[in-house]
Amino acid sequence: MFTTNISQDGKVMRVFFRLTALFFLCFFSAAAAAAPHPQTHEERLRSISAIESYLAELRSMQARFTQTAPDGEQTSGVFYMQRPGKMRFEYDDPIEDFIVADGLFIYFYDAVMDHHSSTAIGNSLADFILRDNLRLSGDVTVLDLQENPEENLIKVSVTQTADPSAGSITLFFQREPMRLVKWRIHDAQGMTTEVALWEAQTNIHFNDRNLFRFRDPRRTREQFNR
Repeated sequence: MFTTNISQDGKVMRVFFRLTALFFLCFFSAAAAAAPHPQTHEERLRSISAIESYLAELRSMQARFTQTAPDGEQTSGVFYMQRPGKMRFEYDDPIEDFIVADGLFIYFYDAVMDHHSSTAIGNSLADFILRDNLRLSGDVTVLDLQENPEENLIKVSVTQTADPSAGSITLFFQREPMRLVKWRIHDAQGMTTEVALWEAQTNIHFNDRNLFRFRDPRRTREQFNR
């Protein structure tokens, strides 16, 4: 679920490791400094249930994002998601790269190379967030769960049960009201990237039928030039 062709493809890794705002880096560094609240078994179960309920109700989202790569490079843009299986990352100018998942495959277009690559969504890091029935059990193992009431934050780290060495993903939530504000991916190569979200709109309808379709810019140019 977490490792695959897309995580091993250098061009795709460059984009995912290009994916968090300086604001959120400062915000969460402050949150990390405060001691997390130790949870009882009952509190842990309640937190997991709250996260699962929230994610089950989160069917679509549009948000601004800022991504920070392991080397510190930051890029921003707009993130679109429609579960199950669909998402799109569009970067602010002048970057013309984009990522789109159409329900079956996830595509990356590299504007500099004028080339695209793809893989099945189930083989990508995006699978966990895009799956229809997202449960923090079964094929997913919870590695860590921390709540910080002072910062109104809760975070959960999960990995693939069958292959924990493949990597992990940590989701950060604002606790009250519950909302997803950030995720952090730690891959099998030991690299970490973060994506922070803000100005999010949830459970909205997208009118653009082509939003989650891959349209090869090269073919668009060819048709335009005919």
